[in-house]
Amino acid sequence: MITRRFPTTHSAAAIAIAAVAACGDGVSGGRSSAMVTDSAGVQIATSDPWTAEAHCAIGEEPVLSIGTREGDGPQIFFQVRHAARLSDGSVAVVDGSSREVRVFAETGAHLVSMGGRGEGPGEFGGPWLLWVLPGDTLWVGDYLPWRFNVFSADGVFVRSVAPEDFSLHTLVPPGGVLDGGSSVNVTQAAGGGGDFATPVNFLVIAHGPDGAVLDTLATLPGKRLGSLPGFAGFIEPLFEASSFVAARSSTVATTTAREPEVRILDGAFQLRRIIRWSDPDREVTGAHVRAAHEDYIARHGGPESPGWSAGHEAAISDDRPVAEVFPTASDLMVGSAGRLWLKRYPRPREEPSWMAFQPGGDFYCHFRPGPQMTPLEFGADYLLALHRDDLGVERVMMYDLTRNSS
Repeated sequence: MITRRFPTTHSAAAIAIAAVAACGDGVSGGRSSAMVTDSAGVQIATSDPWTAEAHCAIGEEPVLSIGTREGDGPQIFFQVRHAARLSDGSVAVVDGSSREVRVFAETGAHLVSMGGRGEGPGEFGGPWLLWVLPGDTLWVGDYLPWRFNVFSADGVFVRSVAPEDFSLHTLVPPGGVLDGGSSVNVTQAAGGGGDFATPVNFLVIAHGPDGAVLDTLATLPGKRLGSLPGFAGFIEPLFEASSFVAARSSTVATTTAREPEVRILDGAFQLRRIIRWSDPDREVTGAHVRAAHEDYIARHGGPESPGWSAGHEAAISDDRPVAEVFPTASDLMVGSAGRLWLKRYPRPREEPSWMAFQPGGDFYCHFRPGPQMTPLEFGADYLLALHRDDLGVERVMMYDLTRNSS
């Protein structure tokens, strides 16, 4: 097995510097990004999103809504894991409760379901994420053991692919599947954790379409873990950072979430680009800690609640370590158009927000989906999202997604 080492960001002298527009597709707006190409051919794009005025927004009403409150048919969802759009506009949804992948037409009509609970061919123990490859081949991750079930768009089971020398852990980021069927998988390395000092590490491993190991792409830091008096389990420091990995089409993106930086590998797993941005005001203050504790108690009912446990007590304990600075990311996605979408780590009582970057590294827009909306897939001009209403009813919705530079 080959272990690939990324070049350090300061090891090569810059040989070319250029100012580029903030939108690589010709859409202007915001300040320009600085682009540097080092002697290894790696492009480094640096921008200041906080001075940019470009914002993305969704339409007032969804163009597609799948899911209902009553009944027992395929429109009833519980534990939606993921969703993705196919080339004909239909939408595939992974429903965790039924262990099914359900495909719906642009009208919302149910077309076909595949999978189901079980251990046989094409069945799932715990379906998770979904990737749509060219030709509308569906690769669906199955949890414990980690494998991919591969289906055609009309629901025919094709094969299973089990990555070699690999096991999945619950703390890891997802990875993904590239257009040629190579997968990028993330597992927990041995050692680390337990003392609030040494983070658990993740191994990012590339596997071929047959599941054979191709390469170890990176070792990335996860969370530090430790124990507290009166609590038998492990807990991470408050506001602790952890790495993220996202792979799609011909792009692999990684971030440690410790610095405002994402590294981009191409389909051959070569480092091609580093995207950096300014991220001021990351210091964690006592006010942040107090607000986090108050909100946690409000969500879980407090010590007088019947369900209050030692784990809840540990979460708000004064003995729990606190990170000095906020992480730079709490999620990472590669959109269907190749844009990079990064969810900013939310400060207490702050509305969730995302930033988008063009494939070339230029800042594209800010985006606030709202507290009830969980993005599942970003397209060139659409958003697929999971919506939960006040009664907990789950719906998969598609919205038009537009950008306004002013």
